[in-house]
Amino acid sequence: MTAPRRTDSNPAMENVRAIVELERKLLDAQHWSERISLAIGRFAGSLRFVIIHLIAFATWAAWNAFAPPHWRFDPYPWGLLTFIVSMEGVLIATFVLITQNRMSHQSDHREHLDLQVDLLAEQEMTVVLRMLRRIADHLGLPPDPADGDQAEQLTRRTNIRDLMETIKRELPEEPHH
Repeated sequence: MTAPRRTDSNPAMENVRAIVELERKLLDAQHWSERISLAIGRFAGSLRFVIIHLIAFATWAAWNAFAPPHWRFDPYPWGLLTFIVSMEGVLIATFVLITQNRMSHQSDHREHLDLQVDLLAEQEMTVVLRMLRRIADHLGLPPDPADGDQAEQLTRRTNIRDLMETIKRELPEEPHH
């Protein structure tokens, strides 16, 4: 349930609250497996992870090099350690990919929101420019010659599809691999 909208609040704070609410909804929508993989990914990317591994590797190497021979469980060149580290590397790489996929998905959502806001702002500015043009006309102010055709063009509704087609046509194609 969303809180009732307050009309006396700061617009910037309203935006912050809206962003926080969207982020909370994204977090709440995560499946338990996503939460676990993200937590593992965060831990694997921490200095604590590095320190734990350095201590573990040093202890492993020291134990298997200096302990009494009958207590050594993985003699040099430490095949068991190599196997464990390789398996851990595969799993960590998978968790990193899961985290990157999640971040990419969130980024896509944010880009869609940004596009919607940008399109709305463009439409609002077109309306504001038209209103300013009507006010100037009502006051009998002549158009500024320095603006040329630009002011007139900006008061027209922007056709997003035409812009997309122009961009597609004008940009070079990506090379196929």
